[in-house]
Amino acid sequence: MTNTTHFGYKTVAEDQKVQEVAKVFHSVASKYDVMNDLMSAGLHRAWKMFTIAQAGVRPGFKVLDIAGGTGDLAKAFAKQAGRTGEVWLTDINESMLRVGRDRLLNNGLVTPTLLCDAEKLPFPDNYFDRVSVAFGLRNMTHKDQALAEMRRVLKPGGKLLVLEFSKVIAPLQKPYDLYSFSVLPWLGQKIAGDAESYRYLAESIRMHPDQDTLKTMMIDAGLERVQYYNLTAGVAALHTGIKM
Repeated sequence: MTNTTHFGYKTVAEDQKVQEVAKVFHSVASKYDVMNDLMSAGLHRAWKMFTIAQAGVRPGFKVLDIAGGTGDLAKAFAKQAGRTGEVWLTDINESMLRVGRDRLLNNGLVTPTLLCDAEKLPFPDNYFDRVSVAFGLRNMTHKDQALAEMRRVLKPGGKLLVLEFSKVIAPLQKPYDLYSFSVLPWLGQKIAGDAESYRYLAESIRMHPDQDTLKTMMIDAGLERVQYYNLTAGVAALHTGIKM
């Protein structure tokens, strides 16, 4: 019997979700950064800067950036880790990974890039000082398995950072829904020629675990000192946890 999961508000076979998510990001890869700026009024850059600051990467650190997209976090981490460090940019989507790799090269940063599945990371145990995933966890089919893998590859004392869209505070829910389901698809059509991918984005955010649920999932994965920071009234949240 085929296992099912959600793709936005639809129920699909698990293997079908992987294919559908891939289609979304193949479609939007070339316009990803432009759309992020428009959708968040540039706030995604501030959220990422906060994540980078919380990561506290130092020279010589080994860092894994999962679902790294166009490479914003990997670029900052590579500069901080320096020549003695090791920063991997990974993504399950080839189109996104190519954009990220090219951006890193254009910034004079030669760092390893790898096409891989976060639920089956091809790295040894206890290898990285930091693991990050920004706006990628909600697209993963088995989030618990992905979190367990992230913990596995962390060194004892290493930190996991999960930046993701989350649940906004109650007074903003109605206007946020109006924006998400009306404005976002319209922007997607106008800028990227793809309304459906941005309708999926809005749906996937609603289906993603809220702040406290994700905190519990990280604890269940074996992480300790788990906490989260609400960003812009909960539009996004940064969760952090330590492998002890």
